[in-house]
Amino acid sequence: MELARLNEILRNNGIVGCGGAGFPSYAKLNKAADTVILNCAECEPLLKLHRQVMQKYAYEIMTALEEVAEALEAKDVIIAIKPSYASAVEAIKANLSSFKRIKIGFLPEVYPAGDEVVTIYETTGRVVPPGSIPIAVGCVVYNVETMLNIYRAIREEKPVMEKYVTVCGEVKNPVTLKVPIGVTFKELVDLAGGQTIPDPVYLSGGPMMGKLAHPTDVVTKTTSGVILLKPGSYVANSLTPHVKLQFARAKAVCCDCMMCSALCPRHLLGHPISPADFMNSGVSLKTDNVKPFLDTLYCCGCGVCEMYACNQGLNPRTLISVYKSGLRKNGVAMAGQVEVKPVTAQRPHRLVSKERLTARLGLSQYDGPAPLDETERKFANLKVMLGQHIGVPCAPGVAVGDRVTKGQLIAASPANALGVCLHAPADGTVTEVTDKYIMLRT
Repeated sequence: MELARLNEILRNNGIVGCGGAGFPSYAKLNKAADTVILNCAECEPLLKLHRQVMQKYAYEIMTALEEVAEALEAKDVIIAIKPSYASAVEAIKANLSSFKRIKIGFLPEVYPAGDEVVTIYETTGRVVPPGSIPIAVGCVVYNVETMLNIYRAIREEKPVMEKYVTVCGEVKNPVTLKVPIGVTFKELVDLAGGQTIPDPVYLSGGPMMGKLAHPTDVVTKTTSGVILLKPGSYVANSLTPHVKLQFARAKAVCCDCMMCSALCPRHLLGHPISPADFMNSGVSLKTDNVKPFLDTLYCCGCGVCEMYACNQGLNPRTLISVYKSGLRKNGVAMAGQVEVKPVTAQRPHRLVSKERLTARLGLSQYDGPAPLDETERKFANLKVMLGQHIGVPCAPGVAVGDRVTKGQLIAASPANALGVCLHAPADGTVTEVTDKYIMLRT
């Protein structure tokens, strides 16, 4: 397939990264890449969907990988996966003989092995320069569900209409569901047998980088998990930070032990982010050296510093994010080229075990099976958000009263802007259109 044609297919079928911020997948296509990496790390505790989808659809995903690599003229394709995902690994191995370009790159059982900068280093030995993107070192990275969506767009002409979501925590029957985009989180919980405690805290995403959510929130193209937690639990408390209080606590008890920097994944790869230096400067109000404050721009927000490393229960990530947001709001950009010196000698001994992390977060009791359920269901209403990706949100192309069919184009970003198309996740009637969403009654 030619690159221009693949670009068109990905944009027109609404394909974006299925985790994180939802970067439009066509915008990653670049012939400067010599390596295509499939990220099956799934490093967030409790989430199961990528390994499950990889196990069931290995051939389809590998077929799409081959198509992408051919269009980019990339010579290598690496499936980055952890050995513990044994069933998924076996499914990959069973199909390897059909794909001469593809090989397996095993990842350590650590968090955040799925950070694409870490994934690239572990599978290729290359270090993405601070503030840069994978193509700077000749790599393109996609996750498992995104690649399955690419397969369905190429081979089946199906746009993105559904999402795989792991539902777990304080629910009766943890499960990984395939559901139409626009379903409420409460409906997912009901499909998981309902909540097991009154007034649980809803978390969208994983426990390390997820966000506080509400039962009425809806599934988008980037929703990977819905986790119910006990109010007052460690992770639940981390979702409602009190920044002024955190800053005061840091001034009172930070002992400058350096553990937050010692375990920081990006710091270990030589990136100029040092949570310890930031905390030291921030709590002592040292302003003669602004570097620790400017270097907050290189933080990836993984949360290791505050959720695992700090023995005082302080919140470096939260405070760093406040500074980082302020710098961006005021137009402060990252520095130019930065020298990178990975901490190669100590790094293997400072990696964060995912099993230990899960225990530290108080989540081991929830880390059980969440079987994949692809049963097709009908929901009374679907709220389809217009801003499900990085870039320019989609503009509605339908009006109240319109009858739409599943897969029909209902909104799109401008052709000359970073964005994708949006499609009806089910047959239905448009009941409401705003600048934020389209409501369907099915």
